[in-house]
Amino acid sequence: MEALSDMKSPAFVFDVQDIRNQLNALTGDHMEQPLLWMDRYGTDQRADSLLAYLQQVGEIGFSEQAFYVKAIENDLRRLRTLDFDDDKNQASKVAARLEYHLTKACVSYCKGQRFGFVNPHRLFNNLDIEKQDSTGKYVKYRGLFDVSMDLPKEHYAAEVKNRIKHDSIVEYLQEIQPRDPFYARLKTMLSQATDPEERQRIIVNMERCRWRRRQPLTDTGKRIVVNIPAYHLYAYSPDEMLDMRVVCGAFGTKTPQLSSNIEYMQVNPQWVIPKSIVENEVARRAGDSAYFARNRYDIVDKKTNQTLDARHVSRQQLLSGNYRVAQKGGAGNSLGRIVFRFKNNFSVYLHDTSNPSAFQRASRAMSHGCVRVAEPFELARFVLDSPDEWLLDRIRIAMGLSAETEQGTEWLNAHPDQDTRNKIIGYVPVSPRVPLYIIYYTLWPDENGVLQTWPDVYGYDKVMWNQLKAFVS
Repeated sequence: MEALSDMKSPAFVFDVQDIRNQLNALTGDHMEQPLLWMDRYGTDQRADSLLAYLQQVGEIGFSEQAFYVKAIENDLRRLRTLDFDDDKNQASKVAARLEYHLTKACVSYCKGQRFGFVNPHRLFNNLDIEKQDSTGKYVKYRGLFDVSMDLPKEHYAAEVKNRIKHDSIVEYLQEIQPRDPFYARLKTMLSQATDPEERQRIIVNMERCRWRRRQPLTDTGKRIVVNIPAYHLYAYSPDEMLDMRVVCGAFGTKTPQLSSNIEYMQVNPQWVIPKSIVENEVARRAGDSAYFARNRYDIVDKKTNQTLDARHVSRQQLLSGNYRVAQKGGAGNSLGRIVFRFKNNFSVYLHDTSNPSAFQRASRAMSHGCVRVAEPFELARFVLDSPDEWLLDRIRIAMGLSAETEQGTEWLNAHPDQDTRNKIIGYVPVSPRVPLYIIYYTLWPDENGVLQTWPDVYGYDKVMWNQLKAFVS
């Protein structure tokens, strides 16, 4: 392609003010904007560089039409050959169209490749209605996405335009390309795919790769990834890879996508029942002392910290927010024998379970939002930094497992009481903290690195596709 810088010639000079007037007519904007691509001699190689990227959008499954590729090609040709007339292709009109399409395509392309064409915070956190009043005016949505990631600032379009103006757009176009090796793998897969459903699945998962997740401040090489559609947890370190089945949230109580750090573990934790579960399941059993005893639930006054007699606490009192309902720790606790805590806005965590048979099911969307793990002790061992055997044995003993050291065996012989054994260890710090990512990919490698297709259990592929369709068709 002939470089635009080579076709500039003083033989033809554009009327810059007329270009501005034509541009205002195109945009309906009466504010006089500076020209970014055009000057009195036309445009330069920046337009060629942008066009080269736009001509490749088919490789990521997008339509050239969404980025005005043909319109830009045609008007660049007219500009080069001075193919103007006295009607819609007057010189100033061609230049104004080119200015408009180049700018609009550049901002849209840069924003999408740099941050994603779908904003997951806006999409997923306005998806499931948690509460609404009878008039429909008050609506509260359930939070489903809280991943620390780069997002475009309010004036991002102005930033792109500034790069165009100061001739740094070519470098920026190179800089913003996704570098994730998995993105490249999906891109290759897309080039070979012909089935429309398969292509749709690949395009949606490529979009997830564009979301620039921020890396943890301290990185020891360890990380834990839970992929919801696979119902699987993968723990990676420089020395080992651990994988196990998990149970995730049911459709009505979805496990949120998030990023955080495992900070500590609790062995034989008390389960403070979330307000939503108290409202939907516990409150209707108010006064039924057998129910509370059978489930080992305590009702505690938040002000006095006094445990109350379940027979004398009404449904209204349970719903008032003045009381805490908690299940005693130990065998039979809904959290199992150990819970892995990390900061998040959803009160969810990774934990053991008192119902291990659930891991044998193919579809494991069953929880209230937390992630139940099939091999909790192995995960505890993984997150600890070079733990000594006595620490590991104390965790085993508290979890009701067999001791593996002589010291542990001696301790068990000296402490036959189960309650004492449960309390041998409680709070276990995780230092350094281990990054945790709860993700949602319907194309993701299994524990052997083989790319697998996983079911769209929450329907997220569909809602993402509805937003991406504008760039595809």
